[in-house]
Amino acid sequence: MSYPKDIKIVDTMMGIPSHADRSDWYESFRPLLNDQQSRDMFKMPAQYMFKDIPQTKNVDDFVSWTVDQMDKNGVDKAMVGWNENDTSRQAKEKYPDRFFFDLPCDPNKGVDEVRRIKRIHSEVGLSAISVFPSGTLPQVAINHKYMFPLYTAAAELGIPICLNAGIPGPRIPMETQKVEHLDEICWFFPDLKIVMRHGAEPWEDLAVKLMLKWPNLYYSTSAFAPKHYPKSIIDYANTRGADKIIYAGYFPMGLSLERIFSDMENVPFKDEVWPKFLKENAEKVFNL
Repeated sequence: MSYPKDIKIVDTMMGIPSHADRSDWYESFRPLLNDQQSRDMFKMPAQYMFKDIPQTKNVDDFVSWTVDQMDKNGVDKAMVGWNENDTSRQAKEKYPDRFFFDLPCDPNKGVDEVRRIKRIHSEVGLSAISVFPSGTLPQVAINHKYMFPLYTAAAELGIPICLNAGIPGPRIPMETQKVEHLDEICWFFPDLKIVMRHGAEPWEDLAVKLMLKWPNLYYSTSAFAPKHYPKSIIDYANTRGADKIIYAGYFPMGLSLERIFSDMENVPFKDEVWPKFLKENAEKVFNL
């Protein structure tokens, strides 16, 4: 059946702009962009993969605008990246029941980053930390030693870590995001919840095998329009993986909520999978 419209949806990947030009979101890995088109033309480095990227021109209050978009599309809560700026503080103070936060992290910063995670968690109450391995500078692989302090910090705090897995959209090297790297981390940190982001392609079959193997490994559907959800992920959710697949959008970075939920009508999840996919798995994994 198509997704039930009465579920209060939890979106585990959303962004709140601070201004109309959102190119600052990608500034940290801009030096990795080696082709002229990516450097000069793209406001969003994976723009070639998306059409009709949502625009935020003529918006005065980005936090309220984001909540309005959520209300129009049945999204009750959303996880957004915490930035130490007025936008994040406004979201937390004005809409404490609508937003929860992950903290994007840089493993190259060592113990200073661990201290920052613990400080912000004590101030904000983080629901997760996150790393874009191919977007670190220098690039740091999922199973590199620089990542282990972040895994330890998340495990000690009892919060998940979200990791981009699979070939990255921006035209930067993929080696650091090979899905096979997760096997070692799941083995070494058996109590740490790990959530894959951004598809895990072309290793989605391996991602399923690893989720079958490791109890605390999960998959979120971020950055994919529902019509492009991998078949193996849908099949897994409909069989043994109903508790492992978590809805995540990509608004407004690459997809509108209207596009996502119009596509969602055609996703062939079983009836019993929808509540878990759209809400319950996120509540469980992110301790909502």
